[in-house]
Amino acid sequence: MEKLAINGGNPVRNDKIFYGRQWIDEDDVNAVSEVLHSDYITCGPKVSEMERVLTEYTGANYAVAVSNGTAALHCACMAAGIGPGDEVITTPITFAASANCVLYCGARPVFADIDSETYNIDPESIRKCITDRTKAVVAVDFTGQAVKHKEIRAICDAYGLVFIEDAAHAIGTRYDGKQIGSIADMTCFSFHPVKTVTGGEGGAVLTNREDFYKKIVLAHTHGITHDEDAMEEGPHEGPWYYEQTALGYNYRITDFQAALIVSQMKKLPMFAARRKEIVKIYDEAFADVPEIIIQKEIAESDTCRHLYIIRLDLDRLTCSRREFFDAMSAENVRCQIHYIPVYWFPYYKNLGYERGLCPKAEEIYRSILSIPLYPKMTDEDVQDVIHAVKKVVENYRKV
Repeated sequence: MEKLAINGGNPVRNDKIFYGRQWIDEDDVNAVSEVLHSDYITCGPKVSEMERVLTEYTGANYAVAVSNGTAALHCACMAAGIGPGDEVITTPITFAASANCVLYCGARPVFADIDSETYNIDPESIRKCITDRTKAVVAVDFTGQAVKHKEIRAICDAYGLVFIEDAAHAIGTRYDGKQIGSIADMTCFSFHPVKTVTGGEGGAVLTNREDFYKKIVLAHTHGITHDEDAMEEGPHEGPWYYEQTALGYNYRITDFQAALIVSQMKKLPMFAARRKEIVKIYDEAFADVPEIIIQKEIAESDTCRHLYIIRLDLDRLTCSRREFFDAMSAENVRCQIHYIPVYWFPYYKNLGYERGLCPKAEEIYRSILSIPLYPKMTDEDVQDVIHAVKKVVENYRKV
């Protein structure tokens, strides 16, 4: 048995590898540089091009580029008309923005439990959470796997709810043959550096509905319009004239960020293919390790995986999740935890949320960790991660 590095042994690799990392090449650098040398570095043609590229790729009718994924979620909630007294159902196993966007609108997030095999929101739990105040569902494609669209769509249609998809993890994923971005009432993307496609920051809201599109446009530009058809008073006094017709925010994205995203989108098929290759290697490597539980995937989801989650069967190990995490770090394989249940945070506790709301989510949180997954990983990197996981398991395996 190899001695663990945390106990004085040799690590499986000399340099650190992290759970996620962007891929930036010369094409990306040149695309950004071209914009920086142009007349427009914001509110220019690259933003429109980014929106066009997203609609062409996903098949959605409309796309609005915004400053980040959180802004995208907030704009979607505003477009859905969410306000004080409303409730919006979401998952606790997500980044806080999936619930915070509801609070921004003065409404109350309601947390539905997750499926214990896929880790995505459970449609039956959604149904149990519905009240006469429920206005929408924010369903998160956790790790990139598509949520159960058919079931959630049926629930939303039956109760008159808006279906908002938090697809921050899922660009490049298909559900039942359709590209994510073109299915829900509104779909939100994020372009943070660890995501499959990056703009440094950046986000987008996609929809097939013109009424939502117009509201999203207003929401992300101060509620201000230059469009004569959208003006309430008019007529135009001159080319300088505009009107504020709603209370919006400055959620605009720059042209150089948009240029980077446009360049990155050209590599998305390659990014997705490499991620799938690595996931397949991991799945095969851990299939015969009983101490490791692999995330299950629904048949309808052709997933471009953003995160690779391993779940520890702690009943078969002599260590805690923290000890496993620290041992992996000592092997120079840096993991991460995705995510702490949102309602466990002090802010939510102060709003009256208590532990125990979603038993499956809480149980799964205690034993999951994300191992490295990104396209620039070499085959040697992938094997090092597998080696580290198996080495730690072997040292902590119950006899």
